[in-house]
Amino acid sequence: MTERYEVVVVGGGAAGLSAALVLGRARRSVLVIDAGEPRNAPAAHMQGYLSRDGMSPAEFLAVGREEIAGYGVELVRDRAVDVVKDADGEFDVTLEGGRTVHGRRLVVATGLADELPKVPGVAERFGRDVLHCPYCHGWEVRDQAFGVLATTPMGVHQALMVSQWSKDVTLFLHTVAEDELADEELRRLAAAGVDVVPGEVAGLVVDDDRLTAIRLADGTTHERSVLFVAPRAIPRTGLLERLGAELQETPFGTYAVVDPTGLTSVPGVWAAGNAIGFAEQVVNAASGGYRAGATINGELLFTDLDAAVRA
Repeated sequence: MTERYEVVVVGGGAAGLSAALVLGRARRSVLVIDAGEPRNAPAAHMQGYLSRDGMSPAEFLAVGREEIAGYGVELVRDRAVDVVKDADGEFDVTLEGGRTVHGRRLVVATGLADELPKVPGVAERFGRDVLHCPYCHGWEVRDQAFGVLATTPMGVHQALMVSQWSKDVTLFLHTVAEDELADEELRRLAAAGVDVVPGEVAGLVVDDDRLTAIRLADGTTHERSVLFVAPRAIPRTGLLERLGAELQETPFGTYAVVDPTGLTSVPGVWAAGNAIGFAEQVVNAASGGYRAGATINGELLFTDLDAAVRA
């Protein structure tokens, strides 16, 4: 038999748990489907979340799961593989384990995956001394010798940004040709004191489990203790695509088009967190989940009241 809930939340990260918390406190029956693939799993700490600065992502999620359980919210470790909208405008969600659940409303908080540059050593050290976000990690590595790996001309922007946290920054052009950089970009790099090194990066030099240098394909090395990279974002939009939700192309991937509450173009479906944008940090994702949860509760309340009036 298909188990029925008022709201099914797909995704057990900050956005999904926050939506579930609000809905649980509103006495709604809620199921959270968690595939256990948080984007920030490689990081030992998360920063910039007031009162939670420095907390580990794993601890943050564990506390969140405990909190929603206190309000009767159910959580299942599984993956949503399909969703169908029925004739009543409600949703049947199929899980990888074979279970089917029904929700009157749906929250998609499936996030995204980071596809790292194919440079030996980058994936192994990601979240340690290979980083992507200065707002997430800049303070912890401030004033160290930074490298920035350019895989697109946007690498210039990243190099300029991280120069706020260190005045010793080297931009490795890697797969970007020098003539792809505009004169204005070169002037900004010079003004920021960023050195520009052409040539493909072949790998990282690691000594005593610490990054010590960047090795180019010609064999030369440049001493660096931190390397910033720009992963290619792979939004997990499969469920939204199945429902026919409107998506928009951005320089950082394709994401759901939503209104200020997170409502997608599909009535009854909300999205939050990295399902709606690359730059949604944990604090933003939690806020988006809260807004979605509160909006859904009110929408269900007045839908049911209007139905009662008609009856």
